[in-house]
Amino acid sequence: MVLNEGEYVHIIHRQFFADDAQRHFVGTVESHEGNIVRVRGYLFAMDRKRNEFVRREQLRTRVISLGNGVIVNVLPSHVKIDKITYSHRPNGDILVTDGTSWHLDITHL
Repeated sequence: MVLNEGEYVHIIHRQFFADDAQRHFVGTVESHEGNIVRVRGYLFAMDRKRNEFVRREQLRTRVISLGNGVIVNVLPSHVKIDKITYSHRPNGDILVTDGTSWHLDITHL
């Protein structure tokens, strides 16, 4: 497995159809087996009324298959995942940030 326990990940669930929900997950890898990973963290979902990603406050544990349905970004170890927010820029760019100088540009993902 390419991921290690304790690593921080940003997982994008791919949309296969235009009406599919846009969901992302940011969390810590708790364990893995084959292409299955158990992560604990936060769900971000697109609020269609505001057209921006919103974090669901409840901390959750998810078991995710790392097949063709997801894109996984490994985050630096210094990132504060409990402080992650999305910044929607006027030009359409979307940045994931923890409020420090670090950010992840996911505009084209």
